[in-house]
Amino acid sequence: DGTVQELLEILGIPYSGPRVAACARCMDKVAAKHTMGRHEIPTPDAVAFNRTAFRELVAADTLPEIVERLGLPLVVKPASQGSALGVGFAISAADLPGALLAAFSYDERVLIERHAVGRELAVGVLDGEPLPIVEARPRDEDRFNYDARYEIGRTDYVCPAELSDAEAAAVREVALQTCEALGVDGFPRVDLILGLDGPLVLEVEAIPGLTDTSLLPMAAEAAGISFEELCGRIIEPARAGST
Repeated sequence: DGTVQELLEILGIPYSGPRVAACARCMDKVAAKHTMGRHEIPTPDAVAFNRTAFRELVAADTLPEIVERLGLPLVVKPASQGSALGVGFAISAADLPGALLAAFSYDERVLIERHAVGRELAVGVLDGEPLPIVEARPRDEDRFNYDARYEIGRTDYVCPAELSDAEAAAVREVALQTCEALGVDGFPRVDLILGLDGPLVLEVEAIPGLTDTSLLPMAAEAAGISFEELCGRIIEPARAGST
């Protein structure tokens, strides 16, 4: 959320990756949504509110209107969490209060988003250039949740994703546009859904994971970049004193 970056700047320690404001903007899904909207980047429709508003206004009067406006199913997300933590799904209107309560256990604000149907894609960007596109295909579940994301064997990945030239170009273009709009540089990852009407941006990980199941190293490997080389390229700007 930019906290570590701000501390490093105070201490005068060079670092790689996005600056403070960009990290904070990406971590805050509500702020990121608003920014993408201003730049006309396609993203699923959503509404957001905090815990107080939910208690005093939303629960009794507004939920039916939200369902009518966005349609079902809905995705409910904590506003400032990554790795799909706290993400819930409302298949029916009756599911929505429980999904909201679960999301509020992780954050004071939540985002209710129209569920986008399509292929789950990720575009890593390294030094301003898109890496091969990754497609995530959960094996036994129809949603890419925290367990499916981090437990080896729960999700199949295809990299490069099997896309037409036009589809791949559209996905790469919107990923780069999103990074520019959010002010993100370095080595971000853009998560998207590719539906019948084109790509929709879900969110941007300003500092993506680098674990055994992480998508950025997978995409780099598909581009012929070893993990060691990837790490070297990530830290090179800081080593060179260019933050």
